[in-house]
Amino acid sequence: MMLARAIHFDESDTRVFARPARTGEWCISGGFAYSNWTEDDLNGKARQEFVNGWLGLETFGRVTFVAVTQIEPEERDTLTGQLAQHFVEAYGAPDLSAALPVATKEIEHMQELCDEHAPNTLLTVQRELTEAGVRESFRVIEPREAGLEQFAIHVTDTGHG
Repeated sequence: MMLARAIHFDESDTRVFARPARTGEWCISGGFAYSNWTEDDLNGKARQEFVNGWLGLETFGRVTFVAVTQIEPEERDTLTGQLAQHFVEAYGAPDLSAALPVATKEIEHMQELCDEHAPNTLLTVQRELTEAGVRESFRVIEPREAGLEQFAIHVTDTGHG
């Protein structure tokens, strides 16, 4: 079973999102956060988060790119509980038992999206407001033969300093 983790290629997310997600945290689309938004809400960093931000499930910050990777059932269950708790704390769900089915559905939606792709596939999200509500579309960037580790910055301690 697959899910997606936040990945950063540079520092741009720290400048464009009010609360950037942490590299490596599990993510979902998080489009539910915008269900009551109007055009008046779409300005500055909020607009950037709406247009192309995935939702991190630890910081509840946003990230531009996610990478598909394997997740264990126990990890998924923990994330579902964290998201349900977030629904209670941030969105006023009456309790965890009411929030849990909604959190489960959000995680399952992301899992279905990721299960279609090979590990290290990058995904982006694009949202727009329509008369029917928020419309999401996803872009897939297939992994190259070399893999994502080529993009990582490796630091070697030379013993100086």
